[in-house]
Amino acid sequence: MTTVVAAVRSALFMVVFYLGSVPLIAVAAVAGLISTPAVIAASHTWAGWFAWTARVILGIRYRIVGTVPDHAALVALKHQSAYETIMILWLFRRPATVLKAELLGIPLWGAAARAHGVIPVDRAGSAAALRAMLKAGNAAKAAGRPIVIFPEGTRTAVGAAPPLKAGLAGLYRALRLPLIPVALDAGVCWPRGFVKYPGTITFHFQDAIPAGLERDDLEARVRTAINALNPA
Repeated sequence: MTTVVAAVRSALFMVVFYLGSVPLIAVAAVAGLISTPAVIAASHTWAGWFAWTARVILGIRYRIVGTVPDHAALVALKHQSAYETIMILWLFRRPATVLKAELLGIPLWGAAARAHGVIPVDRAGSAAALRAMLKAGNAAKAAGRPIVIFPEGTRTAVGAAPPLKAGLAGLYRALRLPLIPVALDAGVCWPRGFVKYPGTITFHFQDAIPAGLERDDLEARVRTAINALNPA
């Protein structure tokens, strides 16, 4: 496919997806006033809209290798694009996602995210913010929800494998949960910038890493695992 055709399809996707997202996010925000299951269902519907428009308009499909967990565990994903940040709401039945606290200030979306039960991370690292993060993490663990984290902290280019942020080891140590690493290759179809390209994105859910490892061992194993689909 030429870049011109891909650009046209990308523009059409932006219009259709965002126009459809406005009422769906509004519904999710209202659902948050009702119950956590209601907002989770509404968010899942919105993510399904994203997956459908990406497939139909952009020609981007996905496949899953392994098993998507639906129990209390840490799930660490490679982060290459915005694609996987939305798709986790579609792939998982009831995820508790670790995300930047400032995102909760987005109108409507922030209210829905709070009601959904996200785990906010304040990069300032205050004691109060740390306590709030651990409280939310323990609540998700008690509810049997998978806790999804992007351990690199930000999007990385295809081929890049930066060191992991300290938050992963902190949650792993505090929550005492097994960790499931997930490799993916979304950056090939969904690079930074406006134009997206058709193809199939793989989410590879790998064997769980047991709780209780030392930090260096944990991070080495996670870093290797999440980069399994990331060409050097």
